[in-house]
Amino acid sequence: MTAPGRRSSTFTRLLRHGFTDPSAAERLLDGAELAELRADPVLLEALGATADPDLALLGLVRLLEAQPDPTARQELLDTLIAAKPLRDRLLGVLGASEALADHLARHAGDWQTLVTYEPRDLHRGVEEFEQGLAEATDPVSLRVAYRRCLLSIAARDVCGTIDVAETAAELADLATATLRAALALAEAAAPEDAARCRLAVIAMGKCGGHELNYVSDVDVIFVGEPADADADETKALRAATSLASHMMRICSETTVEGSIWPVDANLRPEGRNGPLVRTLSSHLAYYQRWAKTWEFQALLKARPVAGDPGLGAEYVAALQPLVWQAADRENFVPDVQKMRRRVVENIPVAEVDRQLKLGPGGLRDVEFAVQLLQLVHGRADTSLHSGTTLDALAALAAGGYVGRADAAQLDEAYRFLRSMEHRIQLHRLRRTHLVPEDEADLRRLGRSLGLRTDPVSGLLRAWKRHASVVRRLHEKLFYRPLLDAVAQLAPGEARLSPEAARERLVALGYADPAAALRHLEALASGVTRKAAIQRTLLPVLLGWFADSADPDTGLLNFRKVSDALGTTPWYLRLLRDEGAAAENLARVLSAGRLAPDLLMRAPEAVALLGDGVAGGLRPRGRAQLEQETLAAVRRADDAVQAVTAVRGVRRRELFRTAAADIVGSYGTEAQPVAADQGALVDLVGDAVSDLTAATLAGTLRAVVREKWGDVLPTRFAIIGMGRFGGHELGYGSDADVLFVHEPRDGVDEREAGDAANKVVSEMRRLLQVPSADPPLLIDADLRPEGRSGPLVRTLKSYEAYYRRWSLGWESHALLRAEFVAGDEELGRRFIELIDPLRYPAGGLGEDAVREIRRLKARMESERLPRGADPKLHAKLGPGGLSDVEWTVQLFQLRHGHEIAGLRTTGTRAALSAARDAGLVSAEHTEILDEAWVLATRVRNAVMLVRGRAGDTFPTDPRELAAVGRYLGHGPGHAGDMLDEYRRTARRARTVVEDLFYT
Repeated sequence: MTAPGRRSSTFTRLLRHGFTDPSAAERLLDGAELAELRADPVLLEALGATADPDLALLGLVRLLEAQPDPTARQELLDTLIAAKPLRDRLLGVLGASEALADHLARHAGDWQTLVTYEPRDLHRGVEEFEQGLAEATDPVSLRVAYRRCLLSIAARDVCGTIDVAETAAELADLATATLRAALALAEAAAPEDAARCRLAVIAMGKCGGHELNYVSDVDVIFVGEPADADADETKALRAATSLASHMMRICSETTVEGSIWPVDANLRPEGRNGPLVRTLSSHLAYYQRWAKTWEFQALLKARPVAGDPGLGAEYVAALQPLVWQAADRENFVPDVQKMRRRVVENIPVAEVDRQLKLGPGGLRDVEFAVQLLQLVHGRADTSLHSGTTLDALAALAAGGYVGRADAAQLDEAYRFLRSMEHRIQLHRLRRTHLVPEDEADLRRLGRSLGLRTDPVSGLLRAWKRHASVVRRLHEKLFYRPLLDAVAQLAPGEARLSPEAARERLVALGYADPAAALRHLEALASGVTRKAAIQRTLLPVLLGWFADSADPDTGLLNFRKVSDALGTTPWYLRLLRDEGAAAENLARVLSAGRLAPDLLMRAPEAVALLGDGVAGGLRPRGRAQLEQETLAAVRRADDAVQAVTAVRGVRRRELFRTAAADIVGSYGTEAQPVAADQGALVDLVGDAVSDLTAATLAGTLRAVVREKWGDVLPTRFAIIGMGRFGGHELGYGSDADVLFVHEPRDGVDEREAGDAANKVVSEMRRLLQVPSADPPLLIDADLRPEGRSGPLVRTLKSYEAYYRRWSLGWESHALLRAEFVAGDEELGRRFIELIDPLRYPAGGLGEDAVREIRRLKARMESERLPRGADPKLHAKLGPGGLSDVEWTVQLFQLRHGHEIAGLRTTGTRAALSAARDAGLVSAEHTEILDEAWVLATRVRNAVMLVRGRAGDTFPTDPRELAAVGRYLGHGPGHAGDMLDEYRRTARRARTVVEDLFYT
């Protein structure tokens, strides 16, 4: 008897053998069923070798209890001790699968299935499984026989007799035998239907690919024909449909013995909306005319498994040629890009960290990459025509389409992930691809994979390591061989042929593969350290370029930047060591013309890309920019040199802003797409407006210093107008301004006026001198009397003009006036002067309101460019910028004198103030704001993509696709983008008509 407080030696031995509940295990071992084996060390050692010794012991006791009599129980015990193969198999299954333990408890004689250990038993095929199912006469007995066969597969799997690929192949063979047995039952139940038609069952997906899971839908397609050539086709198809439906129910329906697995026919033409059974000619017509690229991808795994073998062979022979022509289809590239995104989009957010199949670095990544490479290169290489992922991967490596080392790593990772998936499903025979969270489940899973010392942490480390390999190689798989095609390889290593490399580049969206290969050769060939680093970077960069609307331009721009900075020690180190910098650069270089053009003029600005919007790409404020520009002016020898430096600052900061905008719009691995599109608009508007103000301040200081030293004979201020005053400038906007001056004490007014005019003239000239830096156009047309009026006025002249001659449109324009540069006190007094004009006491009279409405209507009819589609004109079209801004500004003119929030130069801020004041509903505010933000982003996108300003969508397909990519629409969705714009603008126009015209 064990002393109180001391553990028994059995308890200690159980702990040492891996039991987690030794007390319960002791009670089970002390029970009558195991009385004669209680002290047998062989049993304890065998239990300790299982994935879950506690579960194995409980399952063994249940099995012994289920034996019909003492003789049967003794036979099981004797065999268990005497026959090691049975002991390992039986206890291995009981320790890994609660569901199969339940089956054995219900069918106590099925353990005999595991006794035989013949050579042919090591690798069972369809014939052996058909024999195992032969006695099934109804759905219930079919399920029992199926589980019995499954028991033999699971036993050899958990004991390591067969590996994961062989297990998957046997599961597919068992599914084949089961489909045949189910079809035979259906035909026996309806012999007239069976006689009327020929029916072939084509396995798809993992069953077709000979790589089935323990629990998975079995994907099929049905082909039917009349039994006789002269028979009625309609009746034959009706009979075939009846048989197919019955066969599916036999497998899928739940009985007292549960179900086998769902039979899924949704991969058929037209999916669930199409007929369940079609003739071969109907299948062929659909795939020739209507099928999408993903449907040909699915046909890679098509394999006849049941029914009429001749018809099944005819189906495969007719459709397989179409599979290998899929890469020649017109929409192959955008379809491929959609399929690549679908891999990511199908991940449920709540499960992403536990997904073996869909998660980053999961099984789908491997399968998709292999299948895509098969579609691209299988046209000319029949060795790639395999439906099995690992066989196809080996063929791709043998042919040089994938690097051998990469293929070996991917093979190892795929086998590990599939083994995890198998063992997770085997436990309860449930369809799941989620890694469990419970520690006991993780412990059993780790032990089942041979991790005994620290199974939980060991499993998680191994899983993350293999997932990381898959995630890294998923992109590298496509692009590394492209570099090998133009570089020196190790002896014996196969390479892509030039034609195969061109095919792959076309499949990835490159329009000029020959030029792309030349760029790759220039970048990556040679034995220098620079070339070695490029060979490391380019596989990932090529993938990022391919994710854009114009990968060719992205690669060309990268070559230009690399040529310019290749000898700079920090450049490649930055890209290699800071993942954000490389991805940000790829996004910027392939997003259009503006940002790359700005970068090419000063490639060292690449350094800004290191930390994303949170760091190097964060736009700088006006005070910081002014400080830098004024310091640059002080260091310069003359005005030309000073303004050149100021324009250089402007160019760099425009690049910083454009890069931040692009990265925020495209998103990166480290930073998702910005959820608030309005915030991106505000970022650009504030940054460009602040930069323009700083540029004017620096230029003004340079001009004054050159001609007059430190003091100009007259005080001088620049007033921002329009989008400049509203902090809403875009990349292509001019600087709308007013110039105001006031002679200093003792200075003649004419002298002061001449000085002010010379300042303006010289500023405009210096900011437009042709150079490597973009010009800044100064537009003073909003001044009193427009182009007919003097360019510069004194404050008194403005006061006299506005008092006597001011027109309604001028008060309207002054709503956005804001001091931006020069004499701050003079600017403040100018703003005080115009406030009563733009926020008139008592608001606007009805005559003034009608005049504003007439002016708006006239502008709509006269200023819209000839031939432009009004519905797609972001500025002047219905629901565009003009509609929203005039509506908001009418509120400001009418109510600004009494509502402080309306006294702002910003459109969005004024709209929010109007909502807060109850002048416009929250719903209407949201509609107008959404339309204004979208129209502004359209204009920004056009400038980024084309390198020149525009108010309408581009007509060039690549440029239109690039605008769509910036606005969040993937490849092939340009039409959706235009529809979204029309819909948004139409809703806004309805609100405008309600608020502005009534």
